[in-house]
Amino acid sequence: MRTKIDLSQWNRKEQYAFFSQFTEPFFGLTVQVDCTTAYQKAKEKGHSFFLTYLYDALKAANEVEAFRYRIVDNEVYLYDEVHASPTINRPNGTFGFAYMDYYSDKEVFLIKAKEEIDRVQQSTDFFPASKGENVLHISTVPWLDFTSMSHARHYDFPDSCPKISFGKVMEENGRKRMAVSIHGHHALMDGVHVGEFVDRFQQLLNEK
Repeated sequence: MRTKIDLSQWNRKEQYAFFSQFTEPFFGLTVQVDCTTAYQKAKEKGHSFFLTYLYDALKAANEVEAFRYRIVDNEVYLYDEVHASPTINRPNGTFGFAYMDYYSDKEVFLIKAKEEIDRVQQSTDFFPASKGENVLHISTVPWLDFTSMSHARHYDFPDSCPKISFGKVMEENGRKRMAVSIHGHHALMDGVHVGEFVDRFQQLLNEK
């Protein structure tokens, strides 16, 4: 479900009018998060660490309204929920795009997401996933501790989905940290909203 935003009454109408005309309206920030507790919790429960932090990222994004705005046919909509469209690596060195629904019940999410990973890894299609606007574009770069990131984009193709990328888990002084890159459409969000997402994501990673 989604709600159409009345642009004439929207408190971001001037920001929207300005940034929606840009050839490249996305801005990006890279931060470091402490993933010590989340990593330990995943290993103790036998869960995938990737799916553990992906759930936390999805939960945080759903709680920050700006991450649920999308531009469709030059109109702004607020979606009730956003889901994940992550890249999934395959044993042969290629990858495919997956689609994972967000479930507030973490155990249900982990089960369904694992099934989707298995399905994509057994497929040879590049786009085996369902498509939709209310997704986060997710990618992982577990081989690199990056400090910045850019994304390949087709500028003639309308796109307003946030993009979140996760880096290599590093250990320093007995703690684990991970780089996280967040790119958002500036007509729909600002740095303060990315900050809200990062703060909530870190809180969820820290939960026992």
